[in-house]
Amino acid sequence: MSEVNYVKITRPTPAWYDAKRAYEVVTAYNTGAGSSQGADEFVANSVVPAATGSLRDFSYIAPDLPEFTVENCVGCMECVQNCPDTAIFGKVAARGAIASCVAQFPAEQQGLLSAQLGETTKYFKAFEKKRETDPNAIGGGLFGIFIDPTKCKGCGECVEVCGDRNALKMIKKTPDNLPDYFAMWKLHNRLPATDAAYVNPKVVVDNMLHPLAVRQYVGGAGSCMGCGEASVIRQALAATSERVGENYGIVAATGCQTVYGSTYPFNPFSVPWTNSLFENAPTDAMGVRAFWNETGHEDRVMWVFGGDGAMNDIGFQALSRMLASGMNIKVLVLDTQVYSNTGGQTSTATYIGQEAKMSVHGKQDQGKQERRKELGQICMMHPNTFVAQTVGPMTGHFYKAISMALDYKGPAVINVFTTCQPEHGVADDRAAAQAKLAMESRAFPIYIYNPDGGRTMRQKLSLMGNPSVDRDWAAKKRKDGTTETITFIDWARTEGRFRKHFDRDGNPSALLLKSQQERLDNWWQLQDLAGIVNKDHEG
Repeated sequence: MSEVNYVKITRPTPAWYDAKRAYEVVTAYNTGAGSSQGADEFVANSVVPAATGSLRDFSYIAPDLPEFTVENCVGCMECVQNCPDTAIFGKVAARGAIASCVAQFPAEQQGLLSAQLGETTKYFKAFEKKRETDPNAIGGGLFGIFIDPTKCKGCGECVEVCGDRNALKMIKKTPDNLPDYFAMWKLHNRLPATDAAYVNPKVVVDNMLHPLAVRQYVGGAGSCMGCGEASVIRQALAATSERVGENYGIVAATGCQTVYGSTYPFNPFSVPWTNSLFENAPTDAMGVRAFWNETGHEDRVMWVFGGDGAMNDIGFQALSRMLASGMNIKVLVLDTQVYSNTGGQTSTATYIGQEAKMSVHGKQDQGKQERRKELGQICMMHPNTFVAQTVGPMTGHFYKAISMALDYKGPAVINVFTTCQPEHGVADDRAAAQAKLAMESRAFPIYIYNPDGGRTMRQKLSLMGNPSVDRDWAAKKRKDGTTETITFIDWARTEGRFRKHFDRDGNPSALLLKSQQERLDNWWQLQDLAGIVNKDHEG
């Protein structure tokens, strides 16, 4: 067994995970067994072993890796939150534990490894200050960021979300620096788990410091570089794990997440999941939920995962029936506005003017002509249904929505903007940035609708989190002190799917202006429902 594989299969995993058996299955596949491989107990039952994605190695594929500069890091954990491949980890450790682990490495590597963790205000200075008044309090810990070179695809999302802090930058992978990354990753695995005292439950991003939570989705999936869906799935599973441990399951609608999640023999999920057909995941989930209830497992959380095509289009009838049933099932809609898995056809979640398969931009029609179908508003009209529309990089809003959905005793729908880089014409490192800009530009407003919030619609629906909530468009301050207005056109200008709507001078087409008005109409409707007076139209 190679050193690389040894490191991977000895990562902390759920107690029931048979690492040795999973290793045997993957090894047989990797050594050329292919279709002639014997039907083991997993294959015989159409099962891909849990978490086998942890054994997949991308280190020979990705051309770049993120380089960590410890003195610039503030411990914000944004890079860990937004990594789509579970390839970047944060850890807090005591100075003594670090020294003890580093001493186990060759002398020439010890300096590099010791410099991988440093003092931050968040995890060191704040705890040292507290210790001045409470000698029994835990002392400050050193914080470090670690890259798993076997999982990183080199998308650069971590660098993008780190931003001006400059704690991360992408560098070329070379035969000289790759061994250093494996050494640093081995150090991460040898260090003790982050002490719970360093994890502030009020700081939601710290949930990824919990070893089990961060590995509910182990990576190794065949998703595209920087996939906007995968980051959101990781966050949803981490939040669920914090609440109920491993006491949950997933029914997935056929789509990208089932394909990159089950490319045999690599399964990135640590929890049980199944999928039947594209359009009937909610129906499948109702059957599982009923069985759980009848067998004394009412406490188990049931998630349904699906794209906008599966939930907003062909599977909407099944979703509507599930919501009307009142069953305690949670739905995560990965809204890419296209059928990404089958070549990028438009769905009814698509925007006016968007170019996609079957809605090409030509002389007669300039892309999609129909207005977007708003799944969130439709779901609100179902009886006693919790609804949230959110984006993953806004971690406060996202985790609040997930937490409230898990608390709600009934059906809940979480609709999340998930960038599809190839179909949207977006760079690999821009999933988080595009999702936030979609929210700011009113392309994808965020909100939470809680049926238990009060008697009236305005009491149940909250638009908190959107900028300039009482205006048409958001106003954002620049670094030079000036203010810019962000419109739907500004967001469309950054996405390749709308590129043909701009002339050589950058002027938008009439159809794109119509699309912008449609987004404004949708925003006005949400303001009306939430009881917010628009100051741009007073009087």
